[in-house]
Amino acid sequence: MSQCWAQTYIVYLGSHAYGPDASTEEHARATESHHELLGSVLGSKQIAKDAMLYSYTKSINGFAAYLEEEVATQIAKHPDVVTVMESKMMKLHTTRSWDFMDMERDGQILPDSIWKHAKFGEDVIIASLDTGVWPESNSFTDDDIVSDVPKRWRGSCPDTAKYGVPCNKKLIGAKYFNKDVLAHDPSAVTGNWTRDTEGHGTHTLSTAGGRFVPSANLFGYANGTAKGGAPRARLATYKVCWSGVCAGADILAGFDSAIHDGADVISVSFGPDQPFNDMDQFLQEASALGSLHAAIRGIAVVCSGGNAGPLEDTVVNSAPWVTTVAASTVDRDFPNVLTLGNSAHMKLVAAFAIKFDDMDHQSQGVSLETTTLHASKLYPLIKASDAGLPGTNPIVASTCPLDTLDPAKVKGKIVVCIRGGDIDRLAKGKAVLNAGGAAMIHANAEMDGDELEADVHVLPATMITYKESLSLFEYMSSTTKPVANISPSKTEMGVKNSPSVATFSSRGPSSTLPYVLKPDIAAPGVDILAAFTEYISPSEIDGDDRRSEYAIMSGTSMAAPHVAGVMALVRGARPDWSPAAMRSAIMTTARTKDNMGQPMRDQHGGGEANAFAIGAGNIHPNRAIDPGLVYDLAPEDYLAFLCALGYSTRDVERMSASKFSCPAKSPPMEDLNYPSIVVPSLRHSATVTRRLKNVGPPGTYRATWRAPFGIEMAVVPATLEFKTAGEVKEFKVTFKSDKDKLGRGYVFGRLIWSDGTHHVRSPVVVNALD
Repeated sequence: MSQCWAQTYIVYLGSHAYGPDASTEEHARATESHHELLGSVLGSKQIAKDAMLYSYTKSINGFAAYLEEEVATQIAKHPDVVTVMESKMMKLHTTRSWDFMDMERDGQILPDSIWKHAKFGEDVIIASLDTGVWPESNSFTDDDIVSDVPKRWRGSCPDTAKYGVPCNKKLIGAKYFNKDVLAHDPSAVTGNWTRDTEGHGTHTLSTAGGRFVPSANLFGYANGTAKGGAPRARLATYKVCWSGVCAGADILAGFDSAIHDGADVISVSFGPDQPFNDMDQFLQEASALGSLHAAIRGIAVVCSGGNAGPLEDTVVNSAPWVTTVAASTVDRDFPNVLTLGNSAHMKLVAAFAIKFDDMDHQSQGVSLETTTLHASKLYPLIKASDAGLPGTNPIVASTCPLDTLDPAKVKGKIVVCIRGGDIDRLAKGKAVLNAGGAAMIHANAEMDGDELEADVHVLPATMITYKESLSLFEYMSSTTKPVANISPSKTEMGVKNSPSVATFSSRGPSSTLPYVLKPDIAAPGVDILAAFTEYISPSEIDGDDRRSEYAIMSGTSMAAPHVAGVMALVRGARPDWSPAAMRSAIMTTARTKDNMGQPMRDQHGGGEANAFAIGAGNIHPNRAIDPGLVYDLAPEDYLAFLCALGYSTRDVERMSASKFSCPAKSPPMEDLNYPSIVVPSLRHSATVTRRLKNVGPPGTYRATWRAPFGIEMAVVPATLEFKTAGEVKEFKVTFKSDKDKLGRGYVFGRLIWSDGTHHVRSPVVVNALD
């Protein structure tokens, strides 16, 4: 007999036939039908009610229940069920940025800024699925909002807890969903409220749509006016993540509510640990399913791409109906200086090949420390691998886990901790502090390369590059008494060769859907200042009593709400555009060069960033409202795409609650009318089809292209004449492989349509197999 155990399953039945204005009686009947279906398998409706966590009754038709595997298998055979999936756990993808993207200059809004064209996102509604909100933040006050909440809004702030979240004219919705995470780990839930006890949700929500707040800073760093992308947008938060974990059934409940309540844009900054490697499992994930329902209803969904870079095939949230975001840097750093030894101690640093006969060697690192060392004193240096408690493996000790360092060896010294080891960066500093260390040097390993992240440490600290780390260890090996000092940090603006793609940002190709390029776009995601909870310290370290209304954080989690904010602005300026048209406008107007006029670099290795790292490029908001042409998609295109994935007409009809028939021959997945072009398996030759829609004045557009290396590329026709707004023209792109240049893997090119004023750019990616 097979062993059975209970866990949460989502039973998906498709869409509800009724619209968003359905009555409470219709919602109740839907729940009753769910009880009857589950009860027919479990033996009674009462048992079904006890097992059920959620009944999805608004846009999504289905339910989540705590079931044994055999029961879930039996339900999956029911003729009304589209699919049954396990509820999987997902993790969070953890100011100056808007200036850097040319929406303002030196604090002044530019005349052609998208902010002015879009009226700062006035009355567009942004929903965030995250860890909730800290409502007392000045980013969410409604002091400058005169108009009432839009009448189309159906949401509310139903918290009744003592520390609940009240609504105002800015923050117009706040709900929490935690039944699934409670079933897995009750200790993860701090309270039945939407209040943010982690800071992540407050940070992302204020980045997307927080109001202008002057004199915002983190302990004096990055001082200036904090700004959300769409500062006059209305905001709603759906707390589906608890203690860093987001449960699938809770996520789907959040999507169902946000869609029904009337959101225009949904921002999502979490995802699975790794992508699915099987297209058959594509819709076995709550975010993919929830975002499909949003897209069918005309709601733009923006998702973080993940923080598993620089490895390839790590990008998540790869559905073609969402906009997937990579993380890039801005031109602001928080440097400090690491001074090593003097003429009595340092003789040679090999990586720099410089002799230090009469001077100290100085390396630049980054940090956001709030305490400093004595400037005139040099402190003894010790490697964490040499400072472990008796019996501790030196390799383990080298990454500074808590309670592994020997106070007798560490007291009063600067400890060198190696990055990695699945140990939180700030927790390493706490380990050094607990052991009596004076300061910490966080040394990058080879995989980390030049990626530096400023952290709000609990002691004087700095992070240094891999190259600098090699120099440091060379110096420490050259003397029996290595010494050093770490200067206080400062805020430095105008950093050159920015933006670059962050090393941690997840990369394509997408093994889940290799026919669609992901990520779509890059946006600022490194050292971003935004609102934060005052429930915990920005360091999130136990025992750290510091509090700040604003914090600096990094991750694709921070990049996604930048794009969500721009999406809200585009919606405000172009309310008749579809989510696909908005995404196309953002992608085809993106920048691919840095502030030195050079191709965007990859922090990992320093070379040119390819489309698997940055998608179409770095977002350039001001251009997005006037792209000239767009690659548009309707819900029917996504439904046909599902047919190509193997879903039947019956399944697709139920997903969309509409009359739809899969075509007799499904179109190739490469022909989905996406702004980027991917041919994942070119054998000799291939042709892809695209359609362009005119959203500007009449004009003639001509194609130019750079073929991927070893590939012959042709565009037919190479000239498109548009006489009216809304006119659609089709073209084909043919690829042929050069047999003498095969075996190089993926190669990259581009296609540009231009009328002399507009430049509609698309990345092109080809993998020639034979």
